[in-house]
Amino acid sequence: MITPLEYILRRDRFIVIAGLFIISILAWLYIIYLYRQMEVMNMDALFFAMPMTPEWTATDFIFMFLMWLVMMIAMMTPSVAPLILLFAKVNRQRKEQQSPFVNTFYLFTGYFVVWGGFSLIATLLQWLLQQLSWLNPDMIITNKIAGAIILVAAGIFQFTAIKQTCLSYCKSPLDFIYKHWGEGKNGAIKMGFKNGAYCVGCCWVLMVLLFVSGVMNILWVALIALFVLIEKVSAKSKWISFVAGSLLIALGALVLVL
Repeated sequence: MITPLEYILRRDRFIVIAGLFIISILAWLYIIYLYRQMEVMNMDALFFAMPMTPEWTATDFIFMFLMWLVMMIAMMTPSVAPLILLFAKVNRQRKEQQSPFVNTFYLFTGYFVVWGGFSLIATLLQWLLQQLSWLNPDMIITNKIAGAIILVAAGIFQFTAIKQTCLSYCKSPLDFIYKHWGEGKNGAIKMGFKNGAYCVGCCWVLMVLLFVSGVMNILWVALIALFVLIEKVSAKSKWISFVAGSLLIALGALVLVL
Protein backbone atom coordinates (compact mmCIF):
# COMPACT_ATOMS: atom_id res chain seq x y z
CA MET A 1 0.00 0.00 0.00
CA ILE A 2 1.34 3.45 -0.98
CA THR A 3 1.84 5.81 1.94
CA PRO A 4 0.76 9.49 1.65
CA LEU A 5 4.43 10.55 1.61
CA GLU A 6 5.29 8.16 -1.24
CA TYR A 7 2.24 9.39 -3.17
CA ILE A 8 3.40 13.00 -2.89
CA LEU A 9 7.01 12.17 -3.75
CA ARG A 10 5.87 10.48 -6.95
CA ARG A 11 4.15 13.67 -8.04
CA ASP A 12 7.34 15.48 -9.04
CA ARG A 13 5.42 18.10 -11.02
CA PHE A 14 3.57 19.13 -7.87
CA ILE A 15 6.82 19.30 -5.91
CA VAL A 16 8.55 21.41 -8.56
CA ILE A 17 5.63 23.83 -8.87
CA ALA A 18 5.31 24.11 -5.09
CA GLY A 19 9.06 24.67 -4.76
CA LEU A 20 9.15 27.40 -7.41
CA PHE A 21 6.10 29.06 -5.86
CA ILE A 22 7.64 29.05 -2.39
CA ILE A 23 10.99 30.38 -3.65
CA SER A 24 9.27 33.18 -5.55
CA ILE A 25 6.97 34.12 -2.67
CA LEU A 26 9.82 34.16 -0.15
CA ALA A 27 11.88 36.38 -2.44
CA TRP A 28 8.98 38.81 -2.92
CA LEU A 29 8.26 38.86 0.82
CA TYR A 30 11.90 39.71 1.48
CA ILE A 31 11.80 42.58 -1.01
CA ILE A 32 8.60 43.93 0.53
CA TYR A 33 10.16 43.57 3.97
CA LEU A 34 13.18 45.62 2.92
CA TYR A 35 10.90 48.21 1.37
CA ARG A 36 8.94 48.50 4.61
CA GLN A 37 12.15 48.79 6.60
CA MET A 38 13.24 51.69 4.39
CA GLU A 39 9.91 53.39 5.06
CA VAL A 40 9.68 52.98 8.82
CA MET A 41 13.29 52.80 10.01
CA ASN A 42 16.03 55.38 10.19
CA MET A 43 18.31 55.11 7.16
CA ASP A 44 21.27 54.64 9.52
CA ALA A 45 19.75 51.55 11.14
CA LEU A 46 22.18 48.67 11.43
CA PHE A 47 22.08 46.01 8.66
CA PHE A 48 18.95 47.42 7.01
CA ALA A 49 20.69 50.64 6.08
CA MET A 50 20.98 51.37 2.38
CA PRO A 51 24.39 52.96 1.66
CA MET A 52 23.43 56.40 0.40
CA THR A 53 26.92 57.88 0.33
CA PRO A 54 29.98 56.98 -1.76
CA GLU A 55 31.69 55.52 1.32
CA TRP A 56 30.55 51.89 1.07
CA THR A 57 31.84 49.27 3.47
CA ALA A 58 32.25 45.59 2.57
CA THR A 59 29.02 44.92 4.48
CA ASP A 60 27.20 47.56 2.42
CA PHE A 61 28.39 45.95 -0.81
CA ILE A 62 27.40 42.43 0.26
CA PHE A 63 24.00 43.62 1.44
CA MET A 64 23.28 45.44 -1.82
CA PHE A 65 24.44 42.43 -3.85
CA LEU A 66 22.10 40.15 -1.90
CA MET A 67 19.27 42.63 -2.38
CA TRP A 68 19.79 42.57 -6.16
CA LEU A 69 20.11 38.78 -6.21
CA VAL A 70 16.91 38.21 -4.25
CA MET A 71 15.15 40.72 -6.50
CA MET A 72 16.29 38.80 -9.60
CA ILE A 73 15.09 35.52 -8.08
CA ALA A 74 11.69 37.07 -7.35
CA MET A 75 11.38 38.57 -10.84
CA MET A 76 12.74 35.69 -12.93
CA THR A 77 11.52 32.51 -11.18
CA PRO A 78 8.01 32.68 -12.74
CA SER A 79 9.41 33.12 -16.26
CA VAL A 80 11.87 30.20 -15.99
CA ALA A 81 9.20 27.89 -14.53
CA PRO A 82 8.15 26.41 -17.95
CA LEU A 83 11.73 25.30 -18.66
CA ILE A 84 12.14 23.79 -15.19
CA LEU A 85 8.81 21.95 -15.44
CA LEU A 86 9.71 20.56 -18.87
CA PHE A 87 13.13 19.49 -17.59
CA ALA A 88 11.46 17.76 -14.63
CA LYS A 89 9.05 15.98 -16.99
CA VAL A 90 11.89 14.68 -19.19
CA ASN A 91 13.75 13.40 -16.15
CA ARG A 92 10.61 11.75 -14.77
CA GLN A 93 10.25 9.84 -18.02
CA ARG A 94 13.93 8.87 -17.93
CA LYS A 95 13.51 7.66 -14.36
CA GLU A 96 10.52 5.52 -15.37
CA GLN A 97 12.65 4.01 -18.15
CA GLN A 98 15.44 3.25 -15.66
CA SER A 99 17.69 5.81 -17.37
CA PRO A 100 19.97 8.29 -15.53
CA PHE A 101 18.05 11.33 -14.32
CA VAL A 102 18.96 14.62 -12.64
CA ASN A 103 17.28 16.75 -9.99
CA THR A 104 15.89 20.06 -11.29
CA PHE A 105 17.85 21.85 -8.56
CA TYR A 106 20.97 21.74 -10.75
CA LEU A 107 19.23 23.45 -13.66
CA PHE A 108 17.82 26.10 -11.31
CA THR A 109 21.26 26.67 -9.79
CA GLY A 110 22.95 27.13 -13.16
CA TYR A 111 20.25 29.59 -14.20
CA PHE A 112 20.63 31.84 -11.17
CA VAL A 113 24.43 31.70 -11.17
CA VAL A 114 24.16 33.88 -14.29
CA TRP A 115 21.71 36.23 -12.62
CA GLY A 116 24.07 36.32 -9.66
CA GLY A 117 26.71 37.66 -12.05
CA PHE A 118 24.24 40.27 -13.28
CA SER A 119 23.45 41.20 -9.65
CA LEU A 120 27.14 41.77 -9.03
CA ILE A 121 27.38 44.08 -12.07
CA ALA A 122 24.22 45.93 -10.98
CA THR A 123 25.72 46.42 -7.51
CA LEU A 124 28.90 47.81 -9.03
CA LEU A 125 26.83 50.14 -11.22
CA GLN A 126 24.91 51.35 -8.19
CA TRP A 127 28.18 51.98 -6.38
CA LEU A 128 29.48 53.96 -9.39
CA LEU A 129 26.32 56.07 -9.59
CA GLN A 130 26.67 56.91 -5.92
CA GLN A 131 30.32 57.86 -6.44
CA LEU A 132 28.98 60.39 -8.95
CA SER A 133 26.20 61.44 -6.52
CA TRP A 134 23.63 60.53 -9.18
CA LEU A 135 21.32 58.52 -6.89
CA ASN A 136 18.90 60.03 -4.38
CA PRO A 137 17.83 58.30 -1.10
CA ASP A 138 15.08 56.46 -3.03
CA MET A 139 17.81 55.03 -5.31
CA ILE A 140 16.50 56.93 -8.34
CA ILE A 141 18.99 58.40 -10.78
CA THR A 142 19.00 62.19 -10.48
CA ASN A 143 20.87 63.06 -13.69
CA LYS A 144 18.13 63.80 -16.23
CA ILE A 145 20.32 63.15 -19.26
CA ALA A 146 21.52 59.79 -17.92
CA GLY A 147 17.94 58.80 -17.10
CA ALA A 148 16.75 59.74 -20.57
CA ILE A 149 19.63 57.83 -22.19
CA ILE A 150 18.75 54.69 -20.19
CA LEU A 151 15.11 54.92 -21.27
CA VAL A 152 15.94 55.49 -24.95
CA ALA A 153 18.61 52.77 -24.92
CA ALA A 154 16.17 50.32 -23.35
CA GLY A 155 13.62 51.20 -26.02
CA ILE A 156 16.06 50.80 -28.91
CA PHE A 157 17.26 47.48 -27.51
CA GLN A 158 13.73 46.08 -27.85
CA PHE A 159 14.12 46.31 -31.65
CA THR A 160 17.54 44.69 -31.91
CA ALA A 161 18.29 41.23 -33.32
CA ILE A 162 20.12 40.14 -30.16
CA LYS A 163 17.02 40.92 -28.10
CA GLN A 164 14.77 38.87 -30.37
CA THR A 165 17.27 35.99 -30.63
CA CYS A 166 17.68 35.72 -26.87
CA LEU A 167 13.93 36.02 -26.39
CA SER A 168 13.30 33.17 -28.84
CA TYR A 169 15.40 30.81 -26.73
CA CYS A 170 13.80 32.00 -23.50
CA LYS A 171 10.22 31.57 -24.76
CA SER A 172 10.70 28.11 -26.30
CA PRO A 173 11.89 25.71 -23.56
CA LEU A 174 11.24 22.66 -25.75
CA ASP A 175 13.49 23.98 -28.51
CA PHE A 176 16.11 24.99 -25.95
CA ILE A 177 16.18 21.53 -24.34
CA TYR A 178 16.37 19.87 -27.75
CA LYS A 179 19.38 21.96 -28.79
CA HIS A 180 21.21 22.26 -25.47
CA TRP A 181 20.50 19.05 -23.57
CA GLY A 182 23.37 17.97 -21.32
CA GLU A 183 23.74 14.74 -19.42
CA GLY A 184 24.31 14.50 -15.70
CA LYS A 185 24.53 17.16 -13.02
CA ASN A 186 27.16 19.18 -14.85
CA GLY A 187 25.07 19.05 -18.01
CA ALA A 188 22.02 20.35 -16.12
CA ILE A 189 24.04 23.18 -14.58
CA LYS A 190 25.40 24.13 -18.02
CA MET A 191 21.87 24.09 -19.45
CA GLY A 192 20.70 26.41 -16.69
CA PHE A 193 23.72 28.61 -17.25
CA LYS A 194 23.07 28.87 -21.00
CA ASN A 195 19.38 29.63 -20.54
CA GLY A 196 20.23 32.19 -17.86
CA ALA A 197 22.67 33.83 -20.27
CA TYR A 198 19.96 34.08 -22.93
CA CYS A 199 17.54 35.54 -20.37
CA VAL A 200 20.09 38.10 -19.19
CA GLY A 201 20.75 38.98 -22.83
CA CYS A 202 17.02 39.45 -23.31
CA CYS A 203 16.17 41.36 -20.13
CA TRP A 204 19.23 43.14 -18.73
CA VAL A 205 18.28 46.58 -20.06
CA LEU A 206 14.82 46.26 -18.51
CA MET A 207 16.45 45.62 -15.14
CA VAL A 208 18.64 48.72 -15.54
CA LEU A 209 15.38 50.70 -15.83
CA LEU A 210 15.05 50.23 -12.08
CA PHE A 211 17.66 52.95 -11.67
CA VAL A 212 15.21 55.31 -13.38
CA SER A 213 12.04 54.21 -11.58
CA GLY A 214 13.68 53.43 -8.23
CA VAL A 215 15.59 50.27 -7.33
CA MET A 216 13.23 49.49 -4.46
CA ASN A 217 10.05 50.72 -6.15
CA ILE A 218 7.86 47.64 -5.58
CA LEU A 219 5.33 48.65 -8.23
CA TRP A 220 7.95 48.97 -10.97
CA VAL A 221 9.72 45.79 -9.89
CA ALA A 222 6.40 43.96 -10.22
CA LEU A 223 5.56 45.61 -13.56
CA ILE A 224 8.92 44.72 -15.10
CA ALA A 225 8.63 41.15 -13.80
CA LEU A 226 5.14 40.91 -15.29
CA PHE A 227 6.32 42.32 -18.63
CA VAL A 228 9.20 39.81 -18.76
CA LEU A 229 6.76 36.97 -18.10
CA ILE A 230 4.29 38.18 -20.76
CA GLU A 231 7.10 38.55 -23.31
CA LYS A 232 8.14 34.95 -22.74
CA VAL A 233 4.71 33.30 -22.82
CA SER A 234 2.82 35.41 -25.36
CA ALA A 235 2.53 34.31 -28.98
CA LYS A 236 2.82 37.98 -29.99
CA SER A 237 5.93 38.72 -27.94
CA LYS A 238 7.66 40.44 -30.89
CA TRP A 239 4.92 43.04 -31.19
CA ILE A 240 4.80 43.47 -27.41
CA SER A 241 8.55 44.16 -27.43
CA PHE A 242 8.20 46.69 -30.25
CA VAL A 243 5.32 48.54 -28.56
CA ALA A 244 7.23 48.65 -25.27
CA GLY A 245 10.33 49.85 -27.11
CA SER A 246 8.43 52.67 -28.77
CA LEU A 247 6.93 53.78 -25.47
CA LEU A 248 10.33 53.75 -23.75
CA ILE A 249 11.91 55.84 -26.52
CA ALA A 250 9.04 58.34 -26.33
CA LEU A 251 9.31 58.50 -22.54
CA GLY A 252 13.07 59.03 -22.74
CA ALA A 253 12.60 61.89 -25.20
CA LEU A 254 9.94 63.40 -22.94
CA VAL A 255 12.24 63.24 -19.92
CA LEU A 256 14.98 64.93 -21.91
CA VAL A 257 12.87 67.90 -23.08
CA LEU A 258 11.01 68.55 -19.82
